[in-house]
Amino acid sequence: MRSFEELKALKEKVEKTMAVRQDKGAATVLVHMGTCGIANGARDVLNAIMDELKTRNLTDIHVTQTGCPGLCHMEPLITVNIPGKNPFMYGKVSPEIARKIIVQQLVNNQPVTEWLVNLDKKTEEK
Repeated sequence: MRSFEELKALKEKVEKTMAVRQDKGAATVLVHMGTCGIANGARDVLNAIMDELKTRNLTDIHVTQTGCPGLCHMEPLITVNIPGKNPFMYGKVSPEIARKIIVQQLVNNQPVTEWLVNLDKKTEEK
């Protein structure tokens, strides 16, 4: 750092990047990061989600990490919570699938049914 202004600019950049990690959004994306999830690529999925949100300037979506939901054979897993709807849990998520989920479900409001783990009548109706 050479100046106070440079430090302020860096702080603003980091705060903007971290804003999607604060609970204030219209939707929440949970990335299941237990040891089984991490071993199967959950860290890459999290990075892809953060990158896609940044690329699309989607700052009202909350992203957080959580533990294993007990479906180790389906890892990496993510859950999308949209207010007023049942949660959507996706399994065997790759970084490419995560990007597709962001676009198709959170931008276009259409669940990506081929990777849904909890597809049932209630989820389909809402």
